[in-house]
Amino acid sequence: MLATKRIRIVAAVLAVGLAAAGITAALTTKASASPASAQAVARAANNLSGPKISVDRFDLNGYVIDAQYTLGRNTGNTFEQTYTHSTVQGVPIRGPFVGHTFPPANYVALPIGHHQLYIVWLDPDFAIIDAFVMNFVTNTVYDYAPGGDHPESAGKITVVQTGDNRVP
Repeated sequence: MLATKRIRIVAAVLAVGLAAAGITAALTTKASASPASAQAVARAANNLSGPKISVDRFDLNGYVIDAQYTLGRNTGNTFEQTYTHSTVQGVPIRGPFVGHTFPPANYVALPIGHHQLYIVWLDPDFAIIDAFVMNFVTNTVYDYAPGGDHPESAGKITVVQTGDNRVP
């Protein structure tokens, strides 16, 4: 019993000593949150996440992109998207929606990463008709078309025709 008590006392003294040493080290260590290190972190974050964060629009004029959906609401459909400077025309070319006619829409495209665009189609009142994230390296598309219980779809894209500008 006496040996158990001694072990407990030694353990408590050791714990207090380690805690005190940790507090002393924390109080005497200089933090390295200088403006230079913050700038280095910001540069590294931009290099990892893609282009510099901005709201500069990307002009898809001349692009023709086929979006073939394998998941979600549009499964089995392929839509050909033809872009001008400010409008897009989506036409179903394969699947159950072939024969449907959709009106042209305005669009806004923003670069969000290396070879990635966030594209929103808008009606004349600027309500969102459709929203996409396209990755031109992995050739993937994620689509959110408002309305219904499960409006999301995903699949592959094929660039049928390259436009005036290279995707950043």
